[in-house]
Amino acid sequence: MPRKKPSSSPQAVVRDIRRQTRRKFSSEEKIRIVLEGLQGEASIAELCRREGIHPNHYYRWSKDFLEAGKKRLNGDTLRGANTEDVSDLRQENAQLKEVVDMALEYPDKSPR
Repeated sequence: MPRKKPSSSPQAVVRDIRRQTRRKFSSEEKIRIVLEGLQGEASIAELCRREGIHPNHYYRWSKDFLEAGKKRLNGDTLRGANTEDVSDLRQENAQLKEVVDMALEYPDKSPR
């Protein structure tokens, strides 16, 4: 006998639909929107209405954009996405060196 799904409230259904159809902006789109806002040809509210975003999104993107530029101009070229990868690679490299050193210290005495 199949089990019945519990009925959801209409608000929950609408929330799920909105979540599944949420628009995702590429970094290029975000930069374009931020630059349009910085040009000042239209108000931020008008720009956000036209792009279909909440003003909070615009201001968050703008802050992130300006902070990244500030870091770059200050000479900080280390990217957050790369630091973890570099750290992992350094750790792996150290482990491999240790294995090679152990192999050189205790060579296998079996005939080849």
